[in-house]
Amino acid sequence: MAPALSSNSQAAIIASAFFVPVLTYIYFTRNQQKSSAGPLPESTEITALYIHPIKSCHGISVQSAKLLPTGLDLDRQWMWVTYPNHEFLTIRNFAKMTLIRPSYDAQTDTLTVTAPAPDSIDEKLEFSIPAHPTEAWLNEHTTKNDAKIWNQFTPTRVYSTSLTAPFNAFFGKEVRLVYKAAQYDDPRPLRSNGAPEILGRDASTCFPDLMPLLVGSESSIAELNTRLKAADNLTIDVRRFRPNILVKGDPSAPWDEDRWKTLRVSPKGPHGGKPLVFDITQRCARCRVPNVDPETAEEHKRQPWDTLMKYRRIDEGITYKPCYGMLCVPREGGKIKVGDKFEVTEVTSEHRYIAGF
Repeated sequence: MAPALSSNSQAAIIASAFFVPVLTYIYFTRNQQKSSAGPLPESTEITALYIHPIKSCHGISVQSAKLLPTGLDLDRQWMWVTYPNHEFLTIRNFAKMTLIRPSYDAQTDTLTVTAPAPDSIDEKLEFSIPAHPTEAWLNEHTTKNDAKIWNQFTPTRVYSTSLTAPFNAFFGKEVRLVYKAAQYDDPRPLRSNGAPEILGRDASTCFPDLMPLLVGSESSIAELNTRLKAADNLTIDVRRFRPNILVKGDPSAPWDEDRWKTLRVSPKGPHGGKPLVFDITQRCARCRVPNVDPETAEEHKRQPWDTLMKYRRIDEGITYKPCYGMLCVPREGGKIKVGDKFEVTEVTSEHRYIAGF
């Protein structure tokens, strides 16, 4: 007769009978999820970099840029707001904002802002400000006031109306220009998929809607333009989507960026510097802003919104909006330039947009 099992042995057998199937399920489920995301794509390269110094105003194409934890240097560090409520203004409610053109002079480290003067053919509104103001300069020429982006308030510096008052006529109402002095004032913490409990660390940005950076793919824009050409004999420039980083991508695999999770950018050549790593937080859900031509401020009544709505409502977290581009957060600062090697080091099938406004 076999000896009776001890109570500890019986407990171990019962625990094994319960946990082994559970652990086996988790193991195979995770492997299945990993494999369902597919293999890593081939490396590609950065083909364009864009900064948009003032939120919703015209962008600047650059060959290289300094990468900060909050995004590209000079990108959306300024913003127009209403007065006296200090609520943000965007192309969504005033398409002509894209006619406001910032330009950067590296020699003088100056940002010059111009716009067409109302009721004039050739006159321009214009002012210049330091692109990297010192705290002493800000204390002399600005005042502190919180500004509202969606339902989030953040500390800002408000420029004197002695500089910006002529732009009231451009907007048709009283406005103020504000600056995010991220190095001097409290940061604007990330929400949505960038919240600390999801991202795994604290991170912040200046005035983007959600995340510090938007990455887009040429191959996806090319595929969209094929559809637009067929539907309305129209092609559009990627600048309508206001990306920061544009990559070449695989022409045979448009929209492959939907599954990107972790990115690495490194200089090409034998003397390359330290690679930069980025965490993808979510797909970028789009509004109708891409319908606005950034050069003319003319808004197409249908495109590309109508076409995107037919086949790019792909995120279960925000099914009422189409998606283009991926929002991401850098892990560290550095320098990034056109021609840098761009690699996807991790993919996922589990991206899901979390509302953050």
